[in-house]
Amino acid sequence: MKFGIIGINGRMGQEIRSVFEEEGHELVYSLDKDDEFRSDIPDVLIDFSLPAVFEKTLKLVDEFQSPLVIGTTGLTEDQLAKLDLISANHAVVQSYNFSIGIQMLLKATELLNDHISDWDIEISETHHRFKLDKPSGTAKMLQSVFAREIPTSSLRLGNVAGDHSVHFGSLGETITLSHRATSRRTFVEGVYKSALFLNKRKHGLFSFKQVLFSK
Repeated sequence: MKFGIIGINGRMGQEIRSVFEEEGHELVYSLDKDDEFRSDIPDVLIDFSLPAVFEKTLKLVDEFQSPLVIGTTGLTEDQLAKLDLISANHAVVQSYNFSIGIQMLLKATELLNDHISDWDIEISETHHRFKLDKPSGTAKMLQSVFAREIPTSSLRLGNVAGDHSVHFGSLGETITLSHRATSRRTFVEGVYKSALFLNKRKHGLFSFKQVLFSK
């Protein structure tokens, strides 16, 4: 598989390149700020950059006629709508978190919410000091489980890859569901699964949940 990375010099971009090359795939396109490299047309484009680069990403998808895996956080509603539009002709996987464990956390959160929705509920998340968006995209995914606004605490500390917890409390007991990412590689393994998933599809907008659980 020939692949391209938008945001290659970022932490995730470097990890993606490393894992994909370990699996025997070839980097044929990369973009980061004013640095652009191309040697061939990628079979899949992977974007872990910034919302400001989004329009360039769409142009590259059209130029290369490549499917897209996008994990950029902080996308606006308008940008998400544009992803939906291009998915009519291109296959796209969009997620704010490509961790398999986070998908399990979401399922467990949905289960508890079905049975104890009248309890107090709060979300907390911690990421490294360089992460710009607060709350994280993953915290927003957790918030979307609930039919009401959930208080959310965000910390930006050191080099934390990603901690997320959902806290449930009644007057007599508490339950906490937690997920901790110990390496960015866990996210890249999800990106890799998504790239393989797109190889079999011509168009459509998919979530990482669909990548993992659709037949």
